[in-house]
Amino acid sequence: MTRGANVALTREIPGLTRLVVGVAWDAGSERVLDDNLVLALLLCGPDRTVLSGEHVVFFNQLTSPEESVVARDDALGGDQEQVEVDLARVPPEVARLVAVLYVNEGTTQRRTLGQLRSVSVVVRDGVDHRELVRSEDLAPVLQAETALVLGEVYRHGGDWKFKVVGEGYATGVSGVAADFGVPL
Repeated sequence: MTRGANVALTREIPGLTRLVVGVAWDAGSERVLDDNLVLALLLCGPDRTVLSGEHVVFFNQLTSPEESVVARDDALGGDQEQVEVDLARVPPEVARLVAVLYVNEGTTQRRTLGQLRSVSVVVRDGVDHRELVRSEDLAPVLQAETALVLGEVYRHGGDWKFKVVGEGYATGVSGVAADFGVPL
């Protein structure tokens, strides 16, 4: 799927109740970059801001408060990192789940997402892990960005849809935090 494209997940697959949102990347020989990439899922309300600091799932906070979103220990199917989503348990005040990839700013050596050979967001069925959606390679347009909004799973009427976003941030995770109201 290309940037901006969306798909009606639960309308197209009526029995879909669980998702796995993952990211696949190729950092080539850039081991420091490879070791410092982080996937985060932001649980946002209708105003596109996170509900609270507890509604950000990543390596330092492995579950959302109600456990509808959980970071996986081991990624499957060629993804480097994954987050599981139980759609039925997502609180009604959550309008969208925003997937973000960022370079952990704790590194002493400056790395950017522009050094990636490839990067794509993948949505899988949470039961059998078969691939449902894969974005186009988002890496070719990246340069100095250190954070990237990959895509979002969002409510549309009574259904869940997925949209590829591909929006980069040269200001890193702090730029994402400012746009989505994440307390740092």
